[in-house]
Amino acid sequence: MNLLQEVNGAKRIGISGHVRPDGDCVGACLSLWQYLKKNLPQAQVQVFLQRPAAIFQELTGYDEIVDDFPEEESFDVFFALDCNEERLGDAVKYFQNAKKRINIDHHVSNSGCGDVNWICPEIGSTCEVLFDLMDEESLDRNLAETLYTGIIHDTGVFQYSNTTPETMMKGAKLISYGFDFAKLIEESFYQRTYIQSQIMGRTLMESIRFLDDRCIVSVVSRKVMDFYHAQPKDLDGIVNQLRNIKGVSCAIFMYESDVQEYKVSMRSDENVDVARVATFFGGGGHVRAAGCTMKGTFHDCVNNLSLHIERQLKERHGH
Repeated sequence: MNLLQEVNGAKRIGISGHVRPDGDCVGACLSLWQYLKKNLPQAQVQVFLQRPAAIFQELTGYDEIVDDFPEEESFDVFFALDCNEERLGDAVKYFQNAKKRINIDHHVSNSGCGDVNWICPEIGSTCEVLFDLMDEESLDRNLAETLYTGIIHDTGVFQYSNTTPETMMKGAKLISYGFDFAKLIEESFYQRTYIQSQIMGRTLMESIRFLDDRCIVSVVSRKVMDFYHAQPKDLDGIVNQLRNIKGVSCAIFMYESDVQEYKVSMRSDENVDVARVATFFGGGGHVRAAGCTMKGTFHDCVNNLSLHIERQLKERHGH
């Protein structure tokens, strides 16, 4: 796929990613924005996203993000990055009305929703997919930093199983542009606010192990969210912390998003394919990291999830 050829002659180009944008989504949208602005100075290029976390505010283009989704005349080209059409939220109207729709992603659960689709499930992040599509001459310090942000967030700073030798080489290439990558990793990946640390501590304290301690689950209720004045973005990283507990093959973290409705995040080791579980309940994601929304009581949700997880653990170990 030739990115610049695909947008050749376009005067108005729009870019969006999924609701509750994470590091890869933000990095991909802002990287593509920088790249197109640089190569097509005559075109109008806009990014539409729910306002991303403040940890990304140093990235070039952050202040240009449109987060109120106004009525717009139709775009010549509109990009859906790091997701399929269903997860675009309020930006879906721009995508559907565009003259040409392009979908770039790396999620195995995405079958492609554009007129042009570039889905690479063997690649660890959408930012890495974009790196491969961009001319090296267009790379500069700001663009390198933005691509690197997406790559570290979706590979867990090069520790998840989606990290390949090529990922490491691209990371090395990007840091050669001279941005402060150590500070970027510290501030955007590891740093937690006091509230985030408190709520994580409480979630770990109240977690429950089941299925012979191979599984762990924890939940944050609406009441607890209100007590800490916490937002959903304050819950990032909790599921990974649960998964880090020795002996755990599958971690489930849930928070109450509405009355008897839960957002579910799952992380696993090689014994459980959580994408398979999430897809069954209308969600999706990666083999080791996936999510969905479920209705019912907390116990109903856990019981329904555990049926699928237990089946996989038994298949794996032949019991």
